[in-house]
Amino acid sequence: MKKFFLGLLSVLLVVSLMPFNGSAAKAQEPDVDLWNAVKPLETTVTFLNTGAHPDDERSDFLAYLSRGLGVKTSSLIGNRGEGGQNEIGDELGNGLGIIRSREMIEAAKITGVKAFHLSETTSDAIYDFGFSKSPEDTLAQWGEELTYERLIRFIRTYQPDIVMPSFRNVDTQHGHHRAMEILSERAFKDAANPAVFPEQLKEGLSVWQVKKLYLPAETKEQVTTSIEIGMYDPIYKMTYPQLGEQSRYMHKSQGMGNDIPAAPRQVNLELLYSAVGNNPELFAGIPYNFSDWAKELPKTENDLKVHFTKLQGQLESIVASYPSREQVFEQSQSTLKEVRNLQKKTKQSKLSEAVKNDLLHKLVLKEEQLETASFTASQLVVDASSEFNILTKGQTTHVTVSLKNNGKQKLHNVNADLIVPDGWNVTSKNNQTNLAPGEVKQLSYQVAIPENAEYYHAYKTPAIQAKITYESTGIKVSQMKDLNGTIAVLPDVGLTLSPEDIVVNTADVQESIPVSIKVQNYRDDAAQASVSLKVPEGWKVSPSKAEVAFSKHLEEKEINFTLTPPKDIKAGDFKIAAQAAVNGKTFNSTVQTINYDHIGTFYYEYPAQVNGVAFELLKNDNLKIGYIESGFDKVADYLNNAGLHITKLTESDLKTADLSQYDTIVVGIRAYLSRADLIASNERLKEYVYNGGHLVVQYHKPGDGWNAQTTAPYPLTIGNVSIKWRVTDENAKVTVLQPDSPLFNYPNKITESDWDHWIQERGLYFPMAWDNHFETFVRMADPGEAPFDGGILMAKYGKGTYLYTNLVFYRQIQGQVPGGYRIFTNLISYGGNK
Repeated sequence: MKKFFLGLLSVLLVVSLMPFNGSAAKAQEPDVDLWNAVKPLETTVTFLNTGAHPDDERSDFLAYLSRGLGVKTSSLIGNRGEGGQNEIGDELGNGLGIIRSREMIEAAKITGVKAFHLSETTSDAIYDFGFSKSPEDTLAQWGEELTYERLIRFIRTYQPDIVMPSFRNVDTQHGHHRAMEILSERAFKDAANPAVFPEQLKEGLSVWQVKKLYLPAETKEQVTTSIEIGMYDPIYKMTYPQLGEQSRYMHKSQGMGNDIPAAPRQVNLELLYSAVGNNPELFAGIPYNFSDWAKELPKTENDLKVHFTKLQGQLESIVASYPSREQVFEQSQSTLKEVRNLQKKTKQSKLSEAVKNDLLHKLVLKEEQLETASFTASQLVVDASSEFNILTKGQTTHVTVSLKNNGKQKLHNVNADLIVPDGWNVTSKNNQTNLAPGEVKQLSYQVAIPENAEYYHAYKTPAIQAKITYESTGIKVSQMKDLNGTIAVLPDVGLTLSPEDIVVNTADVQESIPVSIKVQNYRDDAAQASVSLKVPEGWKVSPSKAEVAFSKHLEEKEINFTLTPPKDIKAGDFKIAAQAAVNGKTFNSTVQTINYDHIGTFYYEYPAQVNGVAFELLKNDNLKIGYIESGFDKVADYLNNAGLHITKLTESDLKTADLSQYDTIVVGIRAYLSRADLIASNERLKEYVYNGGHLVVQYHKPGDGWNAQTTAPYPLTIGNVSIKWRVTDENAKVTVLQPDSPLFNYPNKITESDWDHWIQERGLYFPMAWDNHFETFVRMADPGEAPFDGGILMAKYGKGTYLYTNLVFYRQIQGQVPGGYRIFTNLISYGGNK
């Protein structure tokens, strides 16, 4: 009965706050920015959600805590998601990590959450190396000591009252998730232990005792408290779970986000550890605001009690002043003065160091929040931009900061200081100015970039920021503002090679291999570059070098080279490096531009080189292959570069072309997700097979537009949930079930060595059920698990054959793994020996 009434109450709670038609609906639109600034003033609680990958945050709950209650909320994510999949482009590895990191940051802005990562750089030790079923394996690869030291450092810096991992340490979870849970649980005690990483204390950090650690409850028995979060918020015009989904839509590279109805939703938690008593209610035992803190103080500090109680009243008065920006501004200024005075009183008090540390931390946070409230209410509009967003060493750029007072109060001593790295030189004739209501002031700066400046890194603080300050009633406020766009120090020129990866076929060594280099000028003026390729011994390159002249910034020109490998080249890896000499300096970097509307523009710099591999690849030169690209892999290009004859099939080709001209048609990874025309033409493809064609379909997820009954000629069900249908050990033993099949003998004789040196994994989303028409060809398993037989399935259909493989050939081919090329060439050559 109690559960019934609770459920009824939740429904009534949602319905009572739902928007309705009528005159009330025509009220003034909510001032969302101002509300976002004042709501956090109500509470002093801090909350930390930990996870392994971008998108692991519990978005609905975090939206409720941050936007609904004003709790200072953050997500700490282990890695950058580099080993995942990409649903918006073909970036993988570090490029994908940059995308996912920025998506995490943009998602967090919607829910009012601050996003952090343990991984500090590209190719960091804490790297997403792919799916793992084991926390032990995860921590071994990340480095347990390194990962834990960074986690403890973060907790001692951020000082959360409550910590909640996103996932439990259970065998149905990703090993990365489990590793973060294990470390988060351990940190509950260790962050407060001065014997754990004592060097951090010598650097100025203090120990920190997390007050409570919760886990998401997955069973009724685990639930110690439940929180209703499905309420409708009239400020955001949606419920908190809906707001959470809005943030998840920012994870576009992972296809996240759903439209959900307004409905009650319970968050069920298990209180695992507590340093403040056994009451499982979320905030029980934790001072919720400064009034609660005042009650906790000893009688000997009665003066502080009075001041903290008064401060809470002032903070609540600011919130009550919403939506009046004028009142919020005036009260924020006066309350800032009180907070700064209280910091001094608290430092001078005789409170215990632990309590003093807690209170000072809360006061610093409240000072930051009050400055944000004041700045937002002031309606000071800031626009900061650089003459050049792409900079080079030794360059000078002009920065303009425009300030407009849209508020009703005069702002005194308004200024903008440019924050730049050490060694950069900023000159300006600007003086502090007063801004009357409606007044505009433009400040100008010259910024000189030194010759030893660090190159841009997507995970570091922007090279140029503007620190905006003003005073009112004698109280100073400051806020950091980024410049428009991404400010990046790049090499004088960037070198983009095509192809970046080449195959030399030892069975038929190419007489020549064309390589083109796009050279882009990042200097702010004209430049000349001498471009060359450094080749291995025995190779030839023509021309030996090429001169290129640029007349303007960002101009790009292409140079063509011809490589000649030695006829007796040995099997193995090799590299061919590109370099450009500009003004006596040598540059040898590729700069990958990553640009998407939902995150902006960012750059990834890496060595400009061709990654080559030589091995024997037998092929049928008469084979004509059509490839249906998904946009998620580059297999067609890699096969073309390896000498196969690949034609990329367009929407028109699928709809009307004579498909019988192709001996084989290949479907790219997850193409049924990205190409609606493929779904529309699927019956034509099956007809192509029925009439004698050979169709090779690469891996898909169950939700990628895949119909288990009708997509393939016979029923084929893709494995779900995914953790159960993977072989994550890239070295897992492979047993060939039909060694005499042409799949393993034509045109290449496949041996055990072809399964060596695979990268990241063997396969994912193994089929879990298939029709008897399908034959199985390989068997493999992760250690200690039952084997899968469905890695390669093939069935006769009419006169042709339909082959489905969930093995990750795209990673092997794009990773230059010889066996990946050889086995996949056999799969697409089936029937070519007839």
